[in-house]
Amino acid sequence: MAGMNIKKGDKVLVISGKDRGTESTVLRALPAKQRVVVEKCGIVTKAMRPTQANPQGGLTKVEAPIHVSNVMLVCPKCGKATRVSIKREDKKKIRVCKKCGADID
Repeated sequence: MAGMNIKKGDKVLVISGKDRGTESTVLRALPAKQRVVVEKCGIVTKAMRPTQANPQGGLTKVEAPIHVSNVMLVCPKCGKATRVSIKREDKKKIRVCKKCGADID
């Protein structure tokens, strides 16, 4: 399984699905499942059981994980959705924007 080029805190553009065109940040990355949780995208209604923290229980809206192939990283320098290449420098991997060539990390 290939590694993911998207990390927590990255700004991404959703390129397919019901939230196509939405630009937001990644809240969590789940590399084992090849999925990311994007802020305000993939909203689902979840039934919550009453607990001490939430004694009422009921229905809540939460962000569900979406597949990493449905999002593209937005370059912080050029501001465009881009693919990512990996450049090695001093035994470190650095993500590079395919469009403008700027370092992302």
